[in-house]
Amino acid sequence: MTAVIDKSAVRPARPPGRWAAPPRPPWEEEPSRAGIAGKGLALTLAALAILFPLWIVIVTSLQSKKTIDAAGGLVVIPKGVTFIAYQELLGGGQVQRAALVSLGVTLVGTLFSMAVSVLCAYGLSRIGSLGHRWLLMLLLATMFFGAGLIPTYLLVQALGLTDTYLALILPSAVSVFNILVLRAFFMGISPELVDSARIDGAGDWRILWKIVMPLSRAVLAVISLFYAVGYWSAWFNASIYLTDQDMMPLQNVMIQLVQKQERPVGLATQVNTGQLSPLAIQMAVMVLALLPVAVLSPFVQRHFKKGMLTGAVKG
Repeated sequence: MTAVIDKSAVRPARPPGRWAAPPRPPWEEEPSRAGIAGKGLALTLAALAILFPLWIVIVTSLQSKKTIDAAGGLVVIPKGVTFIAYQELLGGGQVQRAALVSLGVTLVGTLFSMAVSVLCAYGLSRIGSLGHRWLLMLLLATMFFGAGLIPTYLLVQALGLTDTYLALILPSAVSVFNILVLRAFFMGISPELVDSARIDGAGDWRILWKIVMPLSRAVLAVISLFYAVGYWSAWFNASIYLTDQDMMPLQNVMIQLVQKQERPVGLATQVNTGQLSPLAIQMAVMVLALLPVAVLSPFVQRHFKKGMLTGAVKG
């Protein structure tokens, strides 16, 4: 009986090196121990470069005038802790009022900006809606062409918004970039969900509130943080639209204190009598200005990847 040999199973031996897989790019190779150690060292140095100045600011704000004078300025190694600078700043006067102004402008401005941005982005994401293409082109044009500072100031003045808190909100209420990110995310939502809701009799308002917004929590959190940080850190609008010092937000008071060396109202007596160090007051105001952003950022950090990358890729 003759054995049947499967010729397909018999293959000639490959010459050495002729059929070898091509070398992978360097970034796809397994990192060596030296590479891992180098990356860890670089990240450690970067973290120290960021945290060390912050440490100096916080420590200096918590030191007494005697310790600051002995150190000759900024304090690196603390010697005791005192909250006298924060007690004086938050005990009344210009700084406390400015902090409340910044907080109110940030809350109201963020809510207003998010409402306008969400409504605009949802309308632009519905293909076939009335004039959505021309409106989109108009919004894109504003990213490349602006009216300028002087026409904007004349418009705010003509509307009677100078020396009002609306001047801190309306001129910078809407960001076209944020609208485009929201629009891209909304367009990535499954059309079947929207169509099924329409079959059940839901209108655009119910679809937006019950379907689109619950599915967009990540991008809404990220855009809200963008708006909130922008309002909290803004100082330019107040410097040109406000003349009343009692209406100034915290950032403008910090500029007056740090750069212009002007003492806030209510603290001149303590500084002149030697109870407070002007440097401790400056550092304390800087900490108060950084504190809300530092507290809110970790809670929104987990939404950044999904909110930004998904919104940027889809659509």
